[in-house]
Amino acid sequence: MGDIRRRGAVVLGITGLVAPLTLALGAGSAQASTSCTTSTGPYQKQVEKFLGLTVDGKQSARDCKAIKAFQTKHGITPNIGYAGSVTWGVMDLMNKQKAVGNNPDKDGKCPTNKGRIACVNLTLQLSWIQDGGKLVYGPVPVRTGRKGYVTRTGLKKIYWRDKNHVSNIYNVPMPYSQFFDGGQAFHSVNLSMWNPPGSHGCVNMTPTTAKKYWDLLKTGDDVFVYGRKPGT
Repeated sequence: MGDIRRRGAVVLGITGLVAPLTLALGAGSAQASTSCTTSTGPYQKQVEKFLGLTVDGKQSARDCKAIKAFQTKHGITPNIGYAGSVTWGVMDLMNKQKAVGNNPDKDGKCPTNKGRIACVNLTLQLSWIQDGGKLVYGPVPVRTGRKGYVTRTGLKKIYWRDKNHVSNIYNVPMPYSQFFDGGQAFHSVNLSMWNPPGSHGCVNMTPTTAKKYWDLLKTGDDVFVYGRKPGT
């Protein structure tokens, strides 16, 4: 989310959302500085299944290493390899996103009488662009507002675009910003889309997605935001 007074990102398909163990083990070396818990978590079996581990409901060194790597990759803290509610919540959301496939508007909630429109499903943390009933791009995972900074729902329009915007509230770059509701905008971030607890109200996107939205949308295009983000 940025202050609009200061004026100064290949489709990521749903099929790429979950590659459990490979994804989890791709984390950096930052995890080495944190201890690994021996405690079994309340979601141990679910987390083991998601990561392709032996499902026995008992924490092992291999379990902890894989869980910890997943947590590190997605900014889940503390990243000690514990199979708790936050970690499972992220995995469960990934499963639900993957299940959507290439039919994100199956429930018919995003308007089909507006021409080209960007849709944001807060409940599933997904966004896509459609033109009438035709899917143009997506669906892709996004990161919306956290509790206290929720992304506001309803039908809106893109009213200002700034490719190199910098927020003078948070003093952070917001590349490919497309504002649609006050200071709330689509923009690129260099974070995991599943990094909790969420944004300060903007719809965060990967650089690839934000650039694609920039290329496909223009000032005056409609945006429809609906649902409720888990935990808000």
